[in-house]
Amino acid sequence: MEKPERADPSDWVDRYGDYLFRYAMLRLRDRSATEDLVQETFLAALESRRSFSGESSETTWLIGILKHKIADHFRRQAREVSLPDGDPRDPPEDDRFDATGRWSNGPTEWGGNPADLFRRKEFFDQFTKCLSGLSRKHANAFTLREIEGADTGEICKILNVTETNLWVILHRARMLLRRCLETRWFDKSAERGS
Repeated sequence: MEKPERADPSDWVDRYGDYLFRYAMLRLRDRSATEDLVQETFLAALESRRSFSGESSETTWLIGILKHKIADHFRRQAREVSLPDGDPRDPPEDDRFDATGRWSNGPTEWGGNPADLFRRKEFFDQFTKCLSGLSRKHANAFTLREIEGADTGEICKILNVTETNLWVILHRARMLLRRCLETRWFDKSAERGS
């Protein structure tokens, strides 16, 4: 099997910089932190390039390094800032359910294929704005679970929360995102007739 072509490290920024930046920006929602982590990724890759076996593409290798940098960033944030997310035994605050736990005002029908919708730039822009509007802990938990596909144990370690607390955080994040998207995108789409 032929090993993938390797780029000269002096070409990495031109060749992979934009891709790594977009990848990190979606997950971090912070331009400054994204720029720092992409730079740290290139430095780590430069320091460890001799150990790169070439079994995967350079892009895959660099994304792997960047994923670790992002997880480390989330860990630092979890240690530095303690956001009050309430007691996990408290029921989530949401006016969408009545006292019996039934929908008082059900979710808006979004229609269409979610994957197709996610590919639309206008929707993606609104989704990113909604995700940025969440607290750091909510946004990081959602990103790790739904975008990175991290498992529960890994997310709990990164964010330094219990499993029960994580489920509450994820529920609240999803509800807040849904409410934001219904307001910013779906209500506006109905007005536009799309």
